[in-house]
Amino acid sequence: MMPSLNPDLVRALAGGALIGLAAAMFVLLNGRIAGISGILGGLLRPVRSELGWRIAFVLGLIISPLAFVVFAPLPAVHVEAGKASLIVGGLLVGLGTRYGSGCTSGHGVCGIARLSPRSLAATAAFMLAGFATVFVLRHLAGSGTA
Repeated sequence: MMPSLNPDLVRALAGGALIGLAAAMFVLLNGRIAGISGILGGLLRPVRSELGWRIAFVLGLIISPLAFVVFAPLPAVHVEAGKASLIVGGLLVGLGTRYGSGCTSGHGVCGIARLSPRSLAATAAFMLAGFATVFVLRHLAGSGTA
């Protein structure tokens, strides 16, 4: 008898495969990297010839979860952080994407696939910073959540 697959694992694998496929199609068909911070940054400094695809991309990010609920309920979201922590964290991530010339989607998904040394270094830095943050919050600061 074949063991049953964990539905969460199947969804995670399917989601990862769709992200990879979408990023590959985007670069092959559009010649652009599917990095969210770069796409959003382009909307803040709009170039008329690029405005349409950038808006369509961002609308797709917003509409996709709404379309998902047709097939299954959205997973529950539980955030154990205060508003101040979320605001400071968001600002630090935004600042990091500017200094790092991209975000996790641009570097981690697209850059690593292209074997970009800068993206490999940036993704390693993202991961190490995340590991360090969790370690400090859970083991040194005494917080059981991270």
